Amino acid sequence: MGILNKEDPKSSGDPQSFEKSHLQAADNPWKGLYKVAGSAALMMALFIPIQLIIFVIWPPPSTVTAWFTLFQENRLIGLLDMDLLLIVDQVLMGLVLIALYAALKRAGPSAMTIALTLGLVGIAAYFASTAAFEMLSLSNQYAAATTETQRSILLGAGQTMLTIWQGTAFTVGYILEGVALLIIALVMRRSTVFSKATASVGILLGVLSLVPPSVGTIGLFFALGSLVPLELWDILIARRFLQLGKT
Repeated sequence: MGILNKEDPKSSGDPQSFEKSHLQAADNPWKGLYKVAGSAALMMALFIPIQLIIFVIWPPPSTVTAWFTLFQENRLIGLLDMDLLLIVDQVLMGLVLIALYAALKRAGPSAMTIALTLGLVGIAAYFASTAAFEMLSLSNQYAAATTETQRSILLGAGQTMLTIWQGTAFTVGYILEGVALLIIALVMRRSTVFSKATASVGILLGVLSLVPPSVGTIGLFFALGSLVPLELWDILIARRFLQLGKT
């Protein structure tokens, strides 16, 4: 019995040692998920500077006609200007959210269940707002149109797509993901899985992500301000996930 008590971290009275031992024993099946999530977070961090460079060199057009022209001149730039990388980013975010749930569920099971649900609903709402390939299709039809009536109808359809792109689904999805990130960061502070620095960066990111860019100037300010903590948070959680994947 003495040997068993000595080897049992629960009997040592050290809750931190017990949690670490419990993580190693219980989370072993999640090693593959952690590796995938770590790679996904690194890709998300890589996308941020790439997207910024694209927006600076090729600013998004402001009219439907300009969008159609851009798609005809360079389809790839048109898709990138219409958040093609963000579409991929949302898929990667889904993997990261699931891995965060697996890593933090014992520190706050109810909170993490709520955060995962809100995050996945937010991602689904974002996909409902995407219009990149719809605009590409309308642009091709506009270029092939032979009458002014056809062009007028296609311009109206394009304006509708632009409205949907930054409309209700986008706004709701943006806020839901911000709330999910904030909840996750607060749970991180109660856990030893991630560092307190990672949790603090996550809290800042979550707060800045509560105001979507679609609400006006203040939203744009918050969105731009969130890029630095987002980049840092992606790198920090990627590093930790890759460490957990090797445990």
